[in-house]
Amino acid sequence: MDTLTDNALMLRVKAGDVDRMGLLFERYHRRLFGFLYHMLGQAEASEDLVQTVFYRMLKYRHTYTAEGEFRTWMYHLARNVLADHVKKNRHSAHHTDVADWSEKIGGGVRADDILQREQEVATLHRALAHLSDDYREVLVLSRFQELKYEEIARVLNTTEGAVKVRVHRAMNELKTIYLRIEN
Repeated sequence: MDTLTDNALMLRVKAGDVDRMGLLFERYHRRLFGFLYHMLGQAEASEDLVQTVFYRMLKYRHTYTAEGEFRTWMYHLARNVLADHVKKNRHSAHHTDVADWSEKIGGGVRADDILQREQEVATLHRALAHLSDDYREVLVLSRFQELKYEEIARVLNTTEGAVKVRVHRAMNELKTIYLRIEN
């Protein structure tokens, strides 16, 4: 049964075979965590929100129609969960998880290379955090979640052309912010 499509699995869940949700969880919990983490920058909150997304999938399984891709429906729910979280925690301080750099230092050129790469990734995450939510969202969906522009358009309820423009503008903005932070 592992070879069932995502749509077929969700239709079985909708029909009452909720055990099939475990397969969908195995297929998508890491991707959902990545999406939510890149949007929030908070690992613990992102883990909690993944659970909330899957809870809502079960709760609202009756709304699933399989007319589009399962991923589109899933990311639509994830966006709603994220929006609810942001509204609820509007006054909370935004923070990014920071690695303990002292553990990385200690062993010659390889350690230096690792440290440099991690600093570049940290700079990229800081730059992403400075983007508007709209720009960050399209970049996370297209670059990190590897959704096609057509899928993103369905998730965002817009046109594929609008998504292409938004991604292009977001990349330009990200580059500007990255270079400003790096210097």
